Amino acid sequence: MRTRTVVGMLRKFAAGGLLIALAVPAAAQITGTAHDLSGKGWGTTEICIFCHTPHGGQTGLAAPLWNHATTTATYQLYTSAVSSTFNATPGQPGDISKLCLSCHDGTVAVDSFGGTTGANFIAAGANLGTDLQQDHPVGFTYDAALAAADTGLITPASATQVVAGIPLFATKLECASCHNVHSNTNAPFLRASNAASALCLKCHLK
Repeated sequence: MRTRTVVGMLRKFAAGGLLIALAVPAAAQITGTAHDLSGKGWGTTEICIFCHTPHGGQTGLAAPLWNHATTTATYQLYTSAVSSTFNATPGQPGDISKLCLSCHDGTVAVDSFGGTTGANFIAAGANLGTDLQQDHPVGFTYDAALAAADTGLITPASATQVVAGIPLFATKLECASCHNVHSNTNAPFLRASNAASALCLKCHLK
């Protein structure tokens, strides 16, 4: 019994160490970027806590141990009325996009985390608002049928990615398909450089 208890404790410590090991590189990449809120004077100098918490995080969301208030907004969508070449069926942003929009739609304060209600809303330049008609569409199914209907799109490699490095979420294109919140190597938090439209050309043939 004692041996099993010790083994169980070691497994827990190993799991905890893995979580810390995974968190440190992400925090290191966020340090000094616009997503580093540790110097705002909002009651903590931690980096990860504005979005994640090791205890008491919200469940059932697209991000682990989520600690931020989540938007409940309904959005005006990019549709074929905005662009006649848009062949997808628009839908409200998916859960993973709503995590981004929980700061970036301007309806929830950036410092609303850990069950608190903040008063500091995102700056105008990063505030997308709830009218997304002039922004790249998200929340739509991107599959072979869409690529066939719109011959200017690359046929996705699978239900989970368009091409390597450009993920899909339950077959849908979302904010996180093009943006990586944890890395600003390619500003603004892009998954790849967009020099000479390189990121755009991972999906678009034109």
